[in-house]
Amino acid sequence: MQAAVFDTRDGPFHVEDVEIDEPGPGEVLIRVAATGICHTDGLARHGDLPFPAPGVLGHEGAGTVAAVGPGVASVGEGDRVVMGWPWCGECRNCLAGEPRYCARLGELLVSGVRPGGRPSALRRADGSVLHGHFFGQSSFATFALSQARSLVTVPADVPLELLGPLACGMSTGAGAVLTTLRPEAGSSLVVYGTGSVGLAAIMAARNSGATTIVAVDPVSSRLALARELGATHTIDALQDDPVAAVHDICGGPADNALECTGIISVVRQAADSVGMLGTCALIGGAPAGAEFSLDHLTTLWGKRIVGVLGGGGRSDQIIGALVDLYRQGRFPFDRLVSWFAFDEVEEALNASYAGKVIKPIVRMPG
Repeated sequence: MQAAVFDTRDGPFHVEDVEIDEPGPGEVLIRVAATGICHTDGLARHGDLPFPAPGVLGHEGAGTVAAVGPGVASVGEGDRVVMGWPWCGECRNCLAGEPRYCARLGELLVSGVRPGGRPSALRRADGSVLHGHFFGQSSFATFALSQARSLVTVPADVPLELLGPLACGMSTGAGAVLTTLRPEAGSSLVVYGTGSVGLAAIMAARNSGATTIVAVDPVSSRLALARELGATHTIDALQDDPVAAVHDICGGPADNALECTGIISVVRQAADSVGMLGTCALIGGAPAGAEFSLDHLTTLWGKRIVGVLGGGGRSDQIIGALVDLYRQGRFPFDRLVSWFAFDEVEEALNASYAGKVIKPIVRMPG
């Protein structure tokens, strides 16, 4: 098999031959069809997430089951799957139906080894270890190992290569709206940032009770696309005071706000956009250790500031819901996609950071 490996912090990705272990108990070997590229991959490569190098990233993979380990009965060879977020299935939060907030999440997402501290399943051709299991998969590779419990089977009438981003970027934005905020009929929602996560949130909001959907961004072309995908109003963050503009559009503070950028100054704007009993959900990824401040008095007015990982909820539920909406033409996330070859992982990530593409997806060879 082959994988796109990075050797050092900020080092480039390069494709090389690697080896992977056979699946162990509860594990499944996936032949990767394609994988999306997400802002989080860049955070890990740059060291803003503590994933060790050398290693293999990628966490928006979709493919077919190539082999199953002992005890796996939920999927079989040839099944079409999306690799969802990992979870232990044993902690209090997992048992309460909140696997996004698994107590072992840090270990399962970025430790670079198998669950329980077992060595990585990935090795270079010379036998040296590569860190893997990024978000429980490391799908910048032609094959990946995943826990069976993290897999979501998908129907045959939807293009498999398209579906990987439902595992993270799409479910982060859409899930935060549909699972966490749950806008009431006639309510207002402001989305700060119209990258893939923010646009997913806007598409989801169109399928919710929200009737006023406001997109905020400094890029006019992104705002135009947000309009096409469901925003009722747009605010150019370079031309207007976003908070004042939100209050003008909504006739006062908004009911809900969603911060998708991870930019600390924007967090304050999003929080100030909602008023009494309003909710501001934070889903944008900022570097570890970043801090923000809020106005204490207005926060006391029943305002809720909610952190949301991966959109909240369960991967199988939100991915299944988004697949159904896509099939109905009500969640056209394919409009966000740009395609790249496997040996263009570096180019795809750079294009995403430069704002040249919204959601890059890398196709695997074969």
